[in-house]
Amino acid sequence: MNKELLLKHISDEQGKMPFYVNEYVRSMQVQRRSQNTIYEYLKEFHRFFDWLYESGLIPDPEIKSIPMTVLEHLKKQDVESYILYLRERPKANSNGQQFGLSQTTINRTISALSSLFNFLTRETENEDGEPYFYRNVMDKIKTVKSKETLNARASAIKNKLFLGDESLGFLEFIDHEYSDQISNGARPYFEKNKIRDLAIIALILATGIRLSECTNADVKHINLKTLTIEVIRKGGKRDVVAIAPFAQVYIEQYLEARQMIYQPDVKEQALFLAKYKGIAKRIDNRSVENLVGKYSKAFKIEVSPHKLRHTLATRLYAETKNQALIANQLGHTDLNTSALYISIVDDENKKGLDRL
Repeated sequence: MNKELLLKHISDEQGKMPFYVNEYVRSMQVQRRSQNTIYEYLKEFHRFFDWLYESGLIPDPEIKSIPMTVLEHLKKQDVESYILYLRERPKANSNGQQFGLSQTTINRTISALSSLFNFLTRETENEDGEPYFYRNVMDKIKTVKSKETLNARASAIKNKLFLGDESLGFLEFIDHEYSDQISNGARPYFEKNKIRDLAIIALILATGIRLSECTNADVKHINLKTLTIEVIRKGGKRDVVAIAPFAQVYIEQYLEARQMIYQPDVKEQALFLAKYKGIAKRIDNRSVENLVGKYSKAFKIEVSPHKLRHTLATRLYAETKNQALIANQLGHTDLNTSALYISIVDDENKKGLDRL
């Protein structure tokens, strides 16, 4: 999602929220939380408030009018009922065949609500300098740790990574073979955007940056002399990320053709562009997800941009065996976060042991 659209969505959600939620949004902005995080939190609050009405816990469906006393007097079993609702409800677009959100998604919901309640009970100030209320029901709600081991997670995602020569093979496939697999009607659109699409995929494969970090990048953020790109990490932290040399040719070709293909306004600084109603604008996250899914499905198996991030991390660890380097490249503050890639590579090592 481009920045302008994201800010509009945030503004729209804020217009529906009670004053105390908007105070929390302001607090997050002061703390330089990312706009993506703020928007995701607002969506979580919206879903929770809708459920309060649907469950009969509040009489008025208008979110803006929900008093803080409702949150103050929520019972533990109320929140647990909401969690069960998330776990058991039919998934959207599943034709009733799948049910419930994943535990990882539910944990994010709990984290968002806990953060709001912590703000209201500890950080706010009324006229007397006291918090708006003291009773924090979310203190009694815990996230559930995954029951999967690192080895199990590694096994589940390994086949969705483009390891070894497959990363370059994927780019070569898009460049030279994909066109033969599509219809004559689809070919002109593909050829027009091929250089851009290759640059996007090469950049993620060569840096491991997140999808939002890629789409939010401006032309000025990339430096092909030093092979680095400046990004804003989670929490609003600025970072400069190294680019593997294999991506340079794809990025150079795109930068040379960017103006001619998309003809952006001189004020449009977005690195990666798309035409929306004939106007060149920053490409959004959904468009990148779609193009990565389309090409990867034709090549091997449909994957998300995040799997390309996993691919870079796994390949880099296989070459360096340096966990701290992986964490630094991905922007992780906790070394344990990169332990997954060790498990994936160690699985390769086991094959070597079998040959002894």
